[in-house]
Amino acid sequence: MKKFLLALFVSVVALGATAQNVQLHYDLGETRKLVTTTVEMFRPDKYGSTFFFVDMDYSSDERNVDNGLSLAYWEIARAFKWTENQKFMPRVEFNGGVLKLDGVGTPFIPIGNCWLAGVERTWASADFSKILTLQANYKHIKDKEDAAFQLTAVWTIQMLQNKLTFTGFADFWKEEMFWGTDYRFLTEPQLWYNVCPNFSFGTELELSNNFAKDGFQFNPTVAAKWTF
Repeated sequence: MKKFLLALFVSVVALGATAQNVQLHYDLGETRKLVTTTVEMFRPDKYGSTFFFVDMDYSSDERNVDNGLSLAYWEIARAFKWTENQKFMPRVEFNGGVLKLDGVGTPFIPIGNCWLAGVERTWASADFSKILTLQANYKHIKDKEDAAFQLTAVWTIQMLQNKLTFTGFADFWKEEMFWGTDYRFLTEPQLWYNVCPNFSFGTELELSNNFAKDGFQFNPTVAAKWTF
């Protein structure tokens, strides 16, 4: 559950506002059955924008964690601009976190620190009901990949007079894994019904290939969201 509102927040930039939200997801994946919370913030200024999110998984899943956090992960990104009509924005990003495992010699496994640098370009309809952002990044993963890459797409489509929101992201990147696969793919489309400007409920469909495991994985959720 990450950065799915980034394209939508481009419209917030135009209004000079900020946006934050908190999400609660229950994972329906076959071996997951856990709760995840996500906190997101987007803040623009005259020199660009800052975006971050924090994901936390709770309770039991196949990692045999039956109490407390089983994952903590965050990403923070900064895009830079110097003119109002700038088409390509340079960007930098950091990712990192930790997994908790029970019943093993090392209960905490770090998620390797990643540094990204690249550019992004956004297209939007006149009313900002349809937005697409594409990113191309150089990616450095500490002690693993000195010169990898990541391609990202983020989209938002507002429907039914903003009562229904279809949004999401897709990442494709290079990262060597112990099962021998170098290329990984993750997408998390979400569909939200907006009860009011602050409260929404819906679903997320996590689809991945060679992400947390070798091969294709599908993990849906049911979710609620509060936007501040």
